[in-house]
Amino acid sequence: MNIINTHSHVYSKEFDTCRDQIIQRAVDIGTTKILLPDIDSSHRKALFETARSYPTICIPMLGIHPTSIDASYKTEIELFTQATTEYQFCAIGEIGIDLYWDSTYKQEQIEVFEYQLHMAQKFQKPVAIHVRNSWTEVLEVLEKFHGISGVFHCFSGTIEQAHTVIDKGFALGIGGVVTYKKSGLDEIIKHIDLEHIVVETDDPWLAPVPHRGKQNEPSYIIHVINTIANIKQLDAEYVAHVTSQNAIELFSLNT
Repeated sequence: MNIINTHSHVYSKEFDTCRDQIIQRAVDIGTTKILLPDIDSSHRKALFETARSYPTICIPMLGIHPTSIDASYKTEIELFTQATTEYQFCAIGEIGIDLYWDSTYKQEQIEVFEYQLHMAQKFQKPVAIHVRNSWTEVLEVLEKFHGISGVFHCFSGTIEQAHTVIDKGFALGIGGVVTYKKSGLDEIIKHIDLEHIVVETDDPWLAPVPHRGKQNEPSYIIHVINTIANIKQLDAEYVAHVTSQNAIELFSLNT
């Protein structure tokens, strides 16, 4: 089985004492690439150290997560811009708008999101977009940009929103939530062609069933693949193959 995990925070401090074993478990189930989304300048050193330590497996992104936007956001923009000249990266991410916890810095989030989309255009890179309580705002921003592709990470919208995302040239990032009985994602997956889906874990969060409520890890992506296979009545190895090919094309990965 060939699996590409398009969203993992395996560089997080939660894995500092067991990262070798965690990554080996992912390799053992067939994982060939793990994409690492950025959060902000305070996490970037760990991210790129992990990518350097596992160069054939871990592929870094670069970005500013919307929940990292506060009064010092201009400093984050400066550090992000500087980082684009210092590092190799496969995508701009994780970026977007999050109004779930706090909307105090809504306008600043929009400004930073737009800036990073401009940078994606400049570097001709895909983007990994985070949306939480902000579908209207995110889609309004995307209307200003053309020629951008990427993935809506941890997709949990409606079937109508899924089709809107796909029509804009984006893939749906499907993770552990698809294994939750009341998520509603099963009905969406039934009506979406596999060619529009990539798989992810978003570890150490959102562990799939049967590990729900515990710390997530990259190897648990097998439960995501098996669930999609069951929903679509397809072979799991075929699901892994197609979603991996989608990721290879979307992120221009070397295999």
